[in-house]
Amino acid sequence: MTAGSGVLIDAESLHRLLEGDPALVVLDVRWALGDPEGRAHHAAAHIPGAVYVDLETELSGPPGAGRGRHPLPDLSALQAAARSWGICAGSRVVAYDDVGCLSAARAWWLLRWAGLASVQLLDGGLGAWRRAGYETESGAGAQLAAPGDVTLAPGALPVLDAGQTAALARVGLLLDARAPERFRGDFEPVDPRGGHVPGAVSAPTAANLRPDGTFADAAELARRFAALGAERAAAIGVYCGSGITATHEIAALAIAGFDAALYPGSWSEWVSDPARPVAVGPD
Repeated sequence: MTAGSGVLIDAESLHRLLEGDPALVVLDVRWALGDPEGRAHHAAAHIPGAVYVDLETELSGPPGAGRGRHPLPDLSALQAAARSWGICAGSRVVAYDDVGCLSAARAWWLLRWAGLASVQLLDGGLGAWRRAGYETESGAGAQLAAPGDVTLAPGALPVLDAGQTAALARVGLLLDARAPERFRGDFEPVDPRGGHVPGAVSAPTAANLRPDGTFADAAELARRFAALGAERAAAIGVYCGSGITATHEIAALAIAGFDAALYPGSWSEWVSDPARPVAVGPD
């Protein structure tokens, strides 16, 4: 990935593409922790022609011991899903949600990791689309005349395992994208232990966004990550609770001009092994 290049598209530009780009595929990735009704939200209203993508079953593999809550999907399963969304070798893909791209970023990262070059996030998501005055449609969404033919290959973006994550925290910059209270260990609503990977730096994903759910501009994001040590770091890694919102942080870093690796298993995988150390408190 070339840092900072083409991560975002605005609503006006997407609207123009919908009118004239037959290779465009729009993915609706509405999901939020505690809200399993993404498909119903899609059926109620979505960007015309958008295909619903299930984060739990299509953008994640089955959870299991030592794998975390949202492990990366098997490549063959991801390829089959991408073809079912209509993605072909030359497709241009735009992903969106209604939570500031916090879930859509998972689709963006996975497809970039799997070799697709033209994948973007709709800045501001469905809210930005509606604020621009564009129409939505209801129902099941796009019905494909034929499935796509894309062939995916892993490795276009870097990933870390638990050992590499621990090492990077010592020699580089490891960012924890969760809320500060989860980082400190004050409150852990999902995983069995609170705290953070020793050496990690708190960098809550929410700080990447403006109040309207759009990303802060590149200069502001660059200042944010520079203050956290990105300019001095030999390497940057990111994790979150289960590997979802960390991809949003990687998108923000790319906008700011920094490349970063994802620890897919994230905190949910880290604490599955009681032998791994846990730090609590502030940085």
